[in-house]
Amino acid sequence: MSIWWSLHLRREAASVPLARRLLLGTMETAGVDPDISFDLSVALSEACANAVEHGGPVAGDGDDAPAAGVGPAPADPAACAAYRVTAYLDGDRCRIEVSDSGPGFPPTTVSRRRPALAEHGRGLSLIAELADHARFRNRPGRGAVVSFDKILKWQDGALLKAS
Repeated sequence: MSIWWSLHLRREAASVPLARRLLLGTMETAGVDPDISFDLSVALSEACANAVEHGGPVAGDGDDAPAAGVGPAPADPAACAAYRVTAYLDGDRCRIEVSDSGPGFPPTTVSRRRPALAEHGRGLSLIAELADHARFRNRPGRGAVVSFDKILKWQDGALLKAS
């Protein structure tokens, strides 16, 4: 058995804990090891917070210009008011994808690591550390995508335990 769900969320801070709680509830119900669930929930929170903060201008905020050198703004500014979270639990793997409709990542964002004591900009590094595999990419003219996956460990008696 597998579980798949997708959320279309407004770019508001309150959406981050909502997505995290849904993931944690799904994993607890399925019987995923709590340490694995925690790692994935922290990574998801970072990806969602990034989409909320950098996912593009909210319609009417006066900032319709894309980041320098990143590409054109999306055709529908209202689309920037939302982002999407998709999670797949299938067999022994969980894959999560967070996509937004903003200007995308500046090229230097994904290619350099932030200093360990920096106050901002460590979220992508944290996602990469918590996941088994992480990918950060731009969809030209359509936003950024953060995707990551992790091998699942199961509790005894788990409902969806991979055979």
